[in-house]
Amino acid sequence: MIILASKSKARNEMLKNAGLEFTSQPAELDEEELILQHKKAGKKTAEIAQMLAVEKARSISLQHKDALVIGSDQILECEGQLLTKAENKEQALEKLNFLKGKTHRLISAVALCKNGEMIWQDKGEAFLSMINGDDAFFKRYVQQAGEALTRSVGAYELESIGVQLFEKIEGDYFTILGMPLLKLLSRLREEGISI
Repeated sequence: MIILASKSKARNEMLKNAGLEFTSQPAELDEEELILQHKKAGKKTAEIAQMLAVEKARSISLQHKDALVIGSDQILECEGQLLTKAENKEQALEKLNFLKGKTHRLISAVALCKNGEMIWQDKGEAFLSMINGDDAFFKRYVQQAGEALTRSVGAYELESIGVQLFEKIEGDYFTILGMPLLKLLSRLREEGISI
């Protein structure tokens, strides 16, 4: 039995489209508090992303003995700042105004846990250069983007109109969507799990 410890639409679709049989059960963690604690402890961005992925998988794994639980998380870093999901359109517009004309880094981490123990983890990175559009462009985007504004850490989803925000992208597409899928599938095959 495989469980994805996430309610992320993108992560669920990735696994479904890859032909995996799994169920979803979101982990109930105070991510903001965990991030704050790890930042205070001097942890690097990639370490924080990995920690969140492991903690999500571990929390669900403790509830479902013998299940293989996938945890995944994504962190956005720009100019040394870690950005989290916007709560509303206004916050999303503020975030986009901060990101415009700059290159930010997305780190997507993934972990596998069984019986409460982490058995594997990995990560992927991508660099995205946002256009330096005018205020009217970004306001139009915010009006049309819908739930992507609060559903994703960057206030965009690359698989929809969010692609309009970028002039250059370096990195794996699945990592940008929220999980280094190819690395995960490779590990799952080692566990004897495939389509």
